[in-house]
Amino acid sequence: MLYVKVFLLNPLQENTYLLYNEKKECIIIDPGCYYDYEKESVAAWIDSESLNPVQLVNTHCHLDHIFGNRFIAEKYQLKLYIHPLEKKMFDLAPSSGLMWNLPFDNYTGPIEFIEPSQHLRLGEDLLSILFVPGHSPGSVAFYSEKQGFVVSGDTLFNGSIGRSDLPGGNAQQLEESIRNTLYALPDNTRVLPGHGPETTIGAEKKTNPFVRI
Repeated sequence: MLYVKVFLLNPLQENTYLLYNEKKECIIIDPGCYYDYEKESVAAWIDSESLNPVQLVNTHCHLDHIFGNRFIAEKYQLKLYIHPLEKKMFDLAPSSGLMWNLPFDNYTGPIEFIEPSQHLRLGEDLLSILFVPGHSPGSVAFYSEKQGFVVSGDTLFNGSIGRSDLPGGNAQQLEESIRNTLYALPDNTRVLPGHGPETTIGAEKKTNPFVRI
């Protein structure tokens, strides 16, 4: 059984997700903690729940989703998992931070690359890795078939979709990722997006003004 905790972090109001199980093992997805008080808040909650973080992953490597990578990795002795096509975005992120007047120290440890043929495992629970490029070249989503939710990154939002006008973005790829991959999931699948409130696949198929079935 996976439990979900979401933190709303940094000036770009990014959703950071912690997935954890009964054994207190925890996966941290897209740690966006920028300010020290945000880092302290995330760490304090992990401590309060006696969680043991075992994996650090990014859906994609735009700056607001990776601000806290270095902090999390160093505090919990973790290495970073990303899709290989995100390495360029990862390398560019500090420059983007300067452009946004949000300088930060990028993660400098080892990187493991993940592919859609693999899964993330937390105890007995599996998360499928879905390749959903368009917002960023190597965007991925993490899908729990067993519990009916998908962590969609910035591909699909409640009533909206990710931007495709940023470096590495592609509007056609983004629409295809949503239409062919995310919309192929069951309608009752909860969508846990990178920004904003959650939604469901069925609701977005009916009402999303950008990609509708």
